[in-house]
Parts: sequence; C-alpha cells; structure tokens
Amino acid sequence: MKSRILMVIGLFVLLGHASCDSKHEEIEEDATFLVTSPIRKDTVIYKDYVSQIHSIQHIELRALEKGYLQNIYVDEGQFVKKGQLMFRIMPLIYQAEMQKAKAEASFAEIEFQNTKSLADSNIVSQNELALAQAKLAKAQAELNLAEAHLGFTEIRAPFDGIMGRFHVRLGSLLDEGELLTTLSDNSKMWVYFNVPETEYLDFISSNSLDDLPEVLLKMANTKKFDSPGVIEAIESDFNNETGNIAFRATFPNGKSILRHGETGNIMMPVPLENALIIPQKATFEILDKKFVFVVDPDGVVHSREISILAEMPHLYVVQDGLSAEEKILIEGLRKVENNQKIHVDFVGQDQVLSELNRLHAE
Repeated sequence: MKSRILMVIGLFVLLGHASCDSKHEEIEEDATFLVTSPIRKDTVIYKDYVSQIHSIQHIELRALEKGYLQNIYVDEGQFVKKGQLMFRIMPLIYQAEMQKAKAEASFAEIEFQNTKSLADSNIVSQNELALAQAKLAKAQAELNLAEAHLGFTEIRAPFDGIMGRFHVRLGSLLDEGELLTTLSDNSKMWVYFNVPETEYLDFISSNSLDDLPEVLLKMANTKKFDSPGVIEAIESDFNNETGNIAFRATFPNGKSILRHGETGNIMMPVPLENALIIPQKATFEILDKKFVFVVDPDGVVHSREISILAEMPHLYVVQDGLSAEEKILIEGLRKVENNQKIHVDFVGQDQVLSELNRLHAE
C-alpha cells in the first residue's frame, strides 16, 4: 500500500516537472531579443595622464635683513595686491644709519658748494673741487645704501597673489634670508604631465606645434574642471629613466578653484577615424576578458572575445574581434547560452546611441 502511494506521488512530480519544462521552453521560444550592429564613425576619445598643478608664479618670501619681526599685516590664505605691506622687521638700527648717512650727505653738499665758490674765484684749484665733488657723491651713495637697507625691513608683495603658511611668528628673531612664507599667483595655472615617447610621436605627427589642441582637466574628485586648457609648452628633453617627456598646459582659474600643489588628470583628445563602436551593455566579462554574443543569420548566438581600444561613456571602441556587418545581442545576455537559437528584433545603432546619450545626459 505504502509503495503504491509513493509511486503515485512520484508520477505527479514527474508530470509537474515536465509541465514546467515545457512552459519554460515555450517562454524561451516565444521570447524576442534585441540585436544591433556595430557602427563605424569618426570620433574623439580622451587619454588620461597624471598631472601636477602649479601656480604660474609661486615664490618664497624671505627676510632681506636680520632683526626681530615687528609687525605682520596679513594672514595665511589672504589675497594681497602688488605692493601691499606684509611684514616689517624692527627698523631702529637702519633708521639710525639712514639719519647718519643723510647728515654726512648734507655736510658733503655744503663742503662742495663752498669749494665750488672758492674755485670759481680761483682761490682753490680744480683738483680740490673735484675732490669735494667725489666726497659728495660718496656720501650720497652711502645715503642711498642706508635707505635701501631700511626699505628691506618692509616686505611687500611683488605681485597679486595668495599668502601661504607662515613659517615665523610675531617677535621672531630673523636671520638674513630666513623663509617667512610663500606667495602664489593663481590667476592661471600651469599643469604638467608626462607623455611616453611613442605617444609623443603620435601626437606630434598629427598636431602642429604652433596650434596645439585644448585639453581637459579631471580634478581629484573625478569632476571635470569647468574651463579647458591649452598646451603651451613641451619640454626639450626626454627623461632617460622613464622614457617620458613633460607637457605643460595652461588653465584659466578665475574662480580660484585650483591651488598650487594639487593633482589631477589631463584628458588629452585623440581623434579616431572610422572607429568601430558598440554599446558597453552588449559585452560581458570572463576572467577580465571582454566578450559579446554574435547572432548568425540562422538566429544562433555565439560568444566571441573582443579587444577594446578605448572606453567612452556607455560605449566601447573595438580594436579587434568584430566587424560592422555582424549583429550582436544588446539585451538578455544572461538569459541565453552559447549556440542557442533565439528570435531577434533588430534595432538600429543610431537609435541605441540616442538612448545612451539621453542616459548619459541624465
């Protein structure tokens, strides 16, 4: 009795399983998958290069005279104008020296005038007049030197810029040449990046040195800087250790977003003629290799490895493994198997690109 019950249950299970399989086969047979063909067109891709960002002017401000730091008139990170007073070193000694030099210059002036009057009356010789004139010139030179030394006690901004970190504090005893701070002119930024020799040769062969292309800057937060830059200089020598040569691009920095010492990535435009382009969603990966499902004229899918030349938003530029005449699966890649026959519906690549561009814009 018990064995009969088990047989009946097994029969129902087999019937149910067969029913599910038949329904699954019907669904697969009735399903229609979208396919498209690669498109060939001229396009531009961007190649990334690690870069270093520098101010067009970045200098160290140092003490020109020895003494105590008497006044600080600015703050770290402050924007200063050319000629603005920033630091003053205690000037008492230099003021005294200037007053002494001024007195000596006045004495020499009086002595020269008296000697000149006597010389005009032929009382003294012309040699004595020349000697008095030389003493006056020497006194005037010493006065100018004293004034220069006194002027060195005031540190003024040589150009418009942003103050850096202070390396001294109020009351510090400074030696001649001691570092006070830095000053950066960030109105424009110089961005340096290294290009390998082979890529340099490709670049030079397709661009004129008198009209170099614009480049983009991807900042450290992966966002693009709002203004393009222009390549203005290429270094004269290759680095023998790395095989690279340095390029310099200049970017306007009106909003002062970029600062000296930042890093980023230069995006260099590389034009491609007659490139073979497919949607990224038409590919899948196996062990870091890219594959697509190619659908033959009989509707049978075949997996095929492809090599990628470049990547763009939602798109790949194919280097090898595919032709423009073939059809590739763009939806349902996980629902099909290799050598499986399917029903397909062809979608033009222009329509696919239009939808992808809309997604990228969103």
